[in-house]
Amino acid sequence: MLKDENREIERVNRLYATEQQCYAAGAQLVAGIDEAGRGPLAGPVVAGAVILPPFYYLPRLNDSKLVSERERNLLYGKIHNIAIAVGIGEVSVELIDRHNILEATKLAMKKAIKNLGVTPDFLLIDAVKLADVIIPQKNIIKGDRISASIAAASIVAKVHRDKLMRELHEEYPLYGFDCHKGYGTKEHLAALAKYGPCPYHRRSFAPVKEACHVQS
Repeated sequence: MLKDENREIERVNRLYATEQQCYAAGAQLVAGIDEAGRGPLAGPVVAGAVILPPFYYLPRLNDSKLVSERERNLLYGKIHNIAIAVGIGEVSVELIDRHNILEATKLAMKKAIKNLGVTPDFLLIDAVKLADVIIPQKNIIKGDRISASIAAASIVAKVHRDKLMRELHEEYPLYGFDCHKGYGTKEHLAALAKYGPCPYHRRSFAPVKEACHVQS
């Protein structure tokens, strides 16, 4: 039990260390930025931006991929309750296909920052560099496991996108979007091969291209 407690203390210290460094350097509004939905074959890419209160500890906060759906939903509500600001950016399938998923992800992140409603003085971004954003930034590989703000943004983006995919399921129930959220699972690929793509499939992605070719 003591080992588990010590491990959790170490994890929390590590998770909040980057923000502490930003505050020590004079930053006051530190925003974490992350995305959800770069890999799926269907649906928009969504980015979250979150400014947490300085020195605020949110229990069980972690990378969205490391917590259960129930825990994500609970954290999503808590983040909205305690955050100084939360912003969400969505980029459509059409723009993903027109530009590419990386550029679409950057656009979603910039939208999320704008939708914060306040201007942060420092950005912590998971992996991606926003070259044309003038706010100082730090780009962190696997930042959702290192930074509390990025972890919070990952929760916000994931829960919001999952909700959008459940709504798409109501419109196109044949594909099972409510289960796999657009990722290329065996079931999704089988439905894609059988029915062809719907308007929310990313035609620039290889499996969808192949399905389009077969259907034609």
